[in-house]
Amino acid sequence: MASRNLKIFWTVCLVAVGAGLVGLTFSPKFSLAEWTGGGAVLFAVILGMAFVAEYVDSSLGMGYGTTLTPVLIIVGFEPLQIVPAILLSEFLSGLTAGGLHHRAGNVDFGRGTRERKLAGVLAACSAVGAVAAVALALNLPKNTVNLYIGFMIVAIGLFILFGGRVLGAFSWPKVVALGVVAAFNKGISGGGYGPLITGGQVIVGVPEKKAVGITSLAEGLVCLVGLALYLAFQGALEWRLALPLCTGALLSVPAATWTVKVLPADILRRSIGYGTSFLGLLTLAKVAL
Repeated sequence: MASRNLKIFWTVCLVAVGAGLVGLTFSPKFSLAEWTGGGAVLFAVILGMAFVAEYVDSSLGMGYGTTLTPVLIIVGFEPLQIVPAILLSEFLSGLTAGGLHHRAGNVDFGRGTRERKLAGVLAACSAVGAVAAVALALNLPKNTVNLYIGFMIVAIGLFILFGGRVLGAFSWPKVVALGVVAAFNKGISGGGYGPLITGGQVIVGVPEKKAVGITSLAEGLVCLVGLALYLAFQGALEWRLALPLCTGALLSVPAATWTVKVLPADILRRSIGYGTSFLGLLTLAKVAL
């Protein structure tokens, strides 16, 4: 009965959020800053978005940038405002989540463990993708970046839902390739890292809880590389976004760490797959408009 009630509650939440996003997408003059009046209300709304998105991300190893990037585009922010702010917030929350997952026993990052080595390998090879992505994103037209984000997010949603059935057996070279591709997605759009890395590890045979902790730590390190490059080329952060994103993300991490220990993840995982595809389609619709 409890499981059934949870499914009903989760479905109602997703339908409500989806309906709101459809309304935002087809409201061409909508601006979150104008709607909230700016100031404390805008800060609180963005903080709430970041809290929910990072709670899911730190619980499943996916969903923060993948969810927030298209949502923030839909409500009026530009990609080059969004991505550096998301990278900063995920650098801070990723390292925090990795440490708390280790402390809670979800993963072991002690010296010489496989989890520590895997996190290091993923972070190192991912840095290559992040460098290429940032250089490309800064030299592409805005609509081109938005189109890539939309198509990429739809593809990630399908990967979450069906990836285990189409990719087959994994090997270490495939894991390294996933690290590079996922970091490229992260650097160019602020999202797309967790779904590929977490899903790839699970397919390889890494237990789910360990995969979530490894992804959190590796993603935090990759975000630091991408953020440094953005600051070097762009020179500034959109603090109106960065501060509430960092605050909301960090506040959610302890609850997410506890959730990994006590709740099944199947409902959330399927929801992220469908929801991610839905957000990607809305992003493409916004570009078309």
